[in-house]
Amino acid sequence: MPASMRRDSPWLALILLTAISTVGFIDRIVMNVLAVPIQMEFGLNDTQVGLLTGLAFAVLNVALGVVVARYAERGRRLSLIALGTLLWSIATAACGMVTTWLQLLLARIGVGVGEAVGLPATQSVISDYFPPERRATALGVLLLAPPIGAFLGSAGGSWIGQEYGWRQAFFIFMIPGLLLALAAWLFVAEPPRGRHDAGAGDEVPSLGAVFQRLVGLKSARQLLAGSTIASMVGFGLNSFMAFLLVRKFEFSLAEAGLFAGLLASLPGAISVVAGGRIADWLGAHNPAAYARIPGYCLLVAAPIYMFAITQDDVRLLLLLVFVAALFQYTYLGVTFGVFQNLLHPRMRATGTALLNTVYGLIGQGLGPLAVGFLSDRLATEYGTGNGLAYAMAITAALYLWGAAHYLLAGRHLRGDLASTRAT
Repeated sequence: MPASMRRDSPWLALILLTAISTVGFIDRIVMNVLAVPIQMEFGLNDTQVGLLTGLAFAVLNVALGVVVARYAERGRRLSLIALGTLLWSIATAACGMVTTWLQLLLARIGVGVGEAVGLPATQSVISDYFPPERRATALGVLLLAPPIGAFLGSAGGSWIGQEYGWRQAFFIFMIPGLLLALAAWLFVAEPPRGRHDAGAGDEVPSLGAVFQRLVGLKSARQLLAGSTIASMVGFGLNSFMAFLLVRKFEFSLAEAGLFAGLLASLPGAISVVAGGRIADWLGAHNPAAYARIPGYCLLVAAPIYMFAITQDDVRLLLLLVFVAALFQYTYLGVTFGVFQNLLHPRMRATGTALLNTVYGLIGQGLGPLAVGFLSDRLATEYGTGNGLAYAMAITAALYLWGAAHYLLAGRHLRGDLASTRAT
């Protein structure tokens, strides 16, 4: 491919990689709403739905992601991103061709494999395009992908599923991934590694060194614990919002998908970007702000969500969940920005993959499974609608636990950032 077609442009890379990540999240999240008709067709319980929306995706995604990331520390990252996007798009289409629940599980594993190839290197690329003082903001933009993808996957997927059938939704969502894979390969230049980081060399640290950096620093340990708990809660709650609206309030599939998508997207987009900007502003003078801001926001989000999700007035429920969501997603861009600053330039793809391993297994893998398990147990006493609402409220309480870890991280962040910049 002629090098002249590839542009060394930070904002082109950020926009295109955000679009790719958005498509990846669409293909990941669309199962949350399509699982409603799928559950009826295959006769699944909530625990099986939790397995389908969570652990099935994560099972190979997490292991393969680390292997691919090791190559990404040396090879051309944009080629991996393009290949991974192509693979998960094809696997998404395969989800629409299945005839059994087992086949669907295998197809979902295929989506996870594709994302393991394509997504770990995106944050590494963005971190080489933007300097440290702008990374939380840039990664906040990149992490608009989950809320935007949540809306498009939930609202679009539910409407297509209602009007044309759930299988057609998977076929349609394959198309943008194919186009973006081609665009990434053709038009985005590979940035020099460590362009904005002093002392960045060509030596690739070992996997053990990356792991030691993540767990050896006190702030990193606390950030990892807090963000893992927050991701588990978020994935679990989002996986069942459409189910709650259908069961308890008799929404249609399209209505449930629209509102579930709005709740996971609009407030999330606001909080991700605002959190990154505020953290960069305050963190310039007090690095502890990078941990304290998400910690305080999770403390606010938990009680609001717990109260909201158990309401019988659906308008009040939706309003209060929207308010809670303005706070509960603030941690995303800030956390990834801090981790990128704590890692050596040639640790970043591997570090992101290791983080995604934890978030995948515990966050997306166990979050929906835990909510589904609790819902099945509580349904026998409270009914399927209220039982699910109580299961979601119990899960939301874990945000308080995650907040404690963020506040503890704030005690050590200044010293840890100073020590990593000196090495």
